[in-house]
Amino acid sequence: MTRSIMSVSSALSPSSIVVQHKATTSQPATAAKKLRFGVVLALISNVLFGVLYLYSHWLAPLSGTQVFLWRMVAMWFGLVGLLAMTQSFGQLKAFLMALNTQQWVLLLLPTPILASQLWLFMWAPINGQAVNTAMGYFLFPLMMVLMGCVVFKETLNRLQWAAIIAASAGVGLQFWLAGSVSWVTAWVCLTYPIYYGLRRWQGVPALMGLFVDLSVIAPIALGFLLWQNSSISIVTGSMTMGLLLIGLGMISALAMQTNLKASQVLPMNTFGMLSYLEPALMFLLSIFVLHEAVNGTMIASFALIWVGVLLMIVNAIRVSKKSHSTAICD
Repeated sequence: MTRSIMSVSSALSPSSIVVQHKATTSQPATAAKKLRFGVVLALISNVLFGVLYLYSHWLAPLSGTQVFLWRMVAMWFGLVGLLAMTQSFGQLKAFLMALNTQQWVLLLLPTPILASQLWLFMWAPINGQAVNTAMGYFLFPLMMVLMGCVVFKETLNRLQWAAIIAASAGVGLQFWLAGSVSWVTAWVCLTYPIYYGLRRWQGVPALMGLFVDLSVIAPIALGFLLWQNSSISIVTGSMTMGLLLIGLGMISALAMQTNLKASQVLPMNTFGMLSYLEPALMFLLSIFVLHEAVNGTMIASFALIWVGVLLMIVNAIRVSKKSHSTAICD
């Protein structure tokens, strides 16, 4: 009886009330900080993916498929280095040891999707499918937003709806320019959301899931390289090619890790809209680096997409400020 009275009086003491108040008011601030962190990760990953878009051209005369194979091997080593720097091997071992047979099956289920998407990203720019691939990446965020609403029951405010309408108008112009939907476009926009959705639903840590994916893909890629042997002499005969491949692995690992982490931190609709940055950067690189010709309609469509991206960023900032002011007032 005395112990229960002491516990009640302790719970009602001024010091405990202050602690409870701080715990309650810290929740909106934590959510705002998490949102800002997710936006930064998404921005970094999309810039890095823009850099990777140029690699197929930098690594000529390697074919797009050969660049993909080298990227998988280099990316695996880059990811190992990232795990070592973050001292995450213990966490990786604990994560893998805790999986049962069913969880292993679910973990490996979306791996072929990632492999196909990474191959397409390196193959398309030098095989006449750059526009169709970009179209798929324009549609991919809209599919992510749709998945967020339908599967994860996320709601959209007016600013987010305005962002979707602007981006959809830009994508509509891209459809009008392309004239049809290719298999490349359909594969990008329909299968990538499945990969991200499954990883989010499973709650797989970004770094751990990516390491498992690459541990499956990289040995197969290495086997093809050894079997073909033609690209090995090209790479080993040039120091520049070797350095580019090292950079390819490091940038690929960091880009995928930050992108997957952002997909788990941000609401699905926010992450989906921010994903428009990658194809927009691809467009800018095509003009100013690859010197590809564009017309006024293409510029208008990309401008609409950028309006959608900026509206989503403004919304994220408003939510962050609102959450911060709520924490202060409370």
